[in-house]
Amino acid sequence: MDRKIEALKNLLDASGQLVVFTGAGISTESGIPDFRSPQGIWSKMQPIQFQDFLASEEMRRESWRRKTIIDRDIDRASPNRGHRAVSALVASGKCHTVITQNIDGLHQASGIPEENIVELHGNGTYAACLDCGTRYELAPILDAFKVDESLPICTRCNGIIKTATISFGQAMPEDAMARAARAAQCCDLFMVLGSSLVVYPAAGFPDLARRNGASLVIINREPTEQDDGADFVLHEEIGATLGLATGVA
Repeated sequence: MDRKIEALKNLLDASGQLVVFTGAGISTESGIPDFRSPQGIWSKMQPIQFQDFLASEEMRRESWRRKTIIDRDIDRASPNRGHRAVSALVASGKCHTVITQNIDGLHQASGIPEENIVELHGNGTYAACLDCGTRYELAPILDAFKVDESLPICTRCNGIIKTATISFGQAMPEDAMARAARAAQCCDLFMVLGSSLVVYPAAGFPDLARRNGASLVIINREPTEQDDGADFVLHEEIGATLGLATGVA
């Protein structure tokens, strides 16, 4: 076994309270484009601000148009070796909390129970009313939108329906942020997988964990601004690296 993989395995084996923090890099290995790279989604289209979404029917239509495009990649994607390795760590009892910046639902699809996942930026696999919170499945909404671009309206309160993601300018989910903070403060090992660690406040959790005594592991293809403060850094593919360290094929 490669010495770096063996060192990572030893860190995981020694941990009694592991928290995993995932970003877009774990899902790009499933074929889902990221948002911020030079070839990412935001290089092709500017994000729609939350206030613009609320104020303009045309911005809401544009948001749903983009959803139909983005979902082509998400619908084809399935959990990769990295997702399966994280799922194995949860199933073993080693990891109780997976904090994710991703909205693709691939951690759930890999078998991780919903209660073990903290979604900082929401979830793009369903929609919800912004007023009463009623959940809506996407298929009927998108089918109707493709016919005449009709905007979905809540059947309970006539509120605006939006994908259950956190948009630019939208408040971060208080419960998810609180759960993530508690997990970061209580863990002994905080492992970052596939995040550039530039989006705050989410990127503050690794430092919070470190200040509370946890070791910090970062596995990301590109360097991050927090590499210097980490205890262990690998600029490698997540699936192959974590798969070898956990024995997951």
